[in-house]
Amino acid sequence: MATFALIHGGGGSGWDWHLVAARLRELGHEAVTPDLPIEDPRATLRDFTDTVVAALGAAQDVVVVGHSYGGFTAPLVAERIGARLLVFVAGMVPAPGEPPRDWWGNVGFSSPEGLSPVEQFQHDVPADLVEEGARRGREQASAEYAEPWPGAALPDVPTRALLFRDDRFFSADLQRRVARERLGIVADELDGSHVALLSRPNEVAERLVSYLSQG
Repeated sequence: MATFALIHGGGGSGWDWHLVAARLRELGHEAVTPDLPIEDPRATLRDFTDTVVAALGAAQDVVVVGHSYGGFTAPLVAERIGARLLVFVAGMVPAPGEPPRDWWGNVGFSSPEGLSPVEQFQHDVPADLVEEGARRGREQASAEYAEPWPGAALPDVPTRALLFRDDRFFSADLQRRVARERLGIVADELDGSHVALLSRPNEVAERLVSYLSQG
């Protein structure tokens, strides 16, 4: 049995992962879905890391998964605990010393135009989940956005990248390039929007579990 540390993205909460976590438990694993302290204006990436590590407690055989902006926290957790595996899911892959605010320009991100937030992020998510997600959304008021990423390097653990082909926020082409240039790997792919965690949770969970047997 592995424990999956599922880290949410910007403005989100652990709820974003609740369907994936449920499927992981059905498959015989454990999952933790902590809420990062994003509403605390003093909170840094180290505080985010502390929050995830505390949620894991004494868990062993941990897979650390970062969705979107959670990619800035996930490698720090993986390094701290000696994770079995690190997975970026539609994730922002940081570089040493790079503040999150600089990532966008550094990787050549281009914001899509003419789309509503739902069209951009959640176009395949059931309406009831879109509504619940809006109720659970939180302001990202924390201090990390201008903070240089504190890792000396990405952790020396097996690493995978999973992109969503229908993502209108982080396009598939962008994610393929970031995985190749920053991780030196070919990203794996599933259909779905930026938050396919909510539209295709079983597929996401099953793909994460498949990585356990792939090293």
